[in-house]
Amino acid sequence: MYQKMLAPLDGSELAERALEHIKIVTEGSRASKVVLLQVIPWPAHPAHTLSDELIRSEGRKAEAGARDYLARVADSLKADGIAVEIDIAHGGAAEGILDYAKQNKVDLIVMSTHGRSGVSRWFFGSVAERVLRHSVIPVLIVPSFGVRR
Repeated sequence: MYQKMLAPLDGSELAERALEHIKIVTEGSRASKVVLLQVIPWPAHPAHTLSDELIRSEGRKAEAGARDYLARVADSLKADGIAVEIDIAHGGAAEGILDYAKQNKVDLIVMSTHGRSGVSRWFFGSVAERVLRHSVIPVLIVPSFGVRR
């Protein structure tokens, strides 16, 4: 049923709790691909306070760090026989996840209720809720307090 799944990650252990569910769903659905996505926010500084080169340099560093992190996570899923790709988007977290899912014909989004910024950002009412409310595809929300098997 689910051929392509999306797992948005932000580098936190809380976000990675969704990965155990990815493993379970891929076993049951014989999904052909899982995409690990990290959305990198736009620079927090007003554009007029930073040079274009500094903005580009910071962006390259953020992308390199994200790619390294996603590659490490992908390796652990590949060890379990799961076909994995990694990708990066830019912008707001919820919007980046939703846009990516739509543009890349994702069948299922699997994500945790909390991420790097903790309760204040990924609590139901923020990123996870916006994705859930605005997604036109199924969304599996994993609570941050643990994974049961």
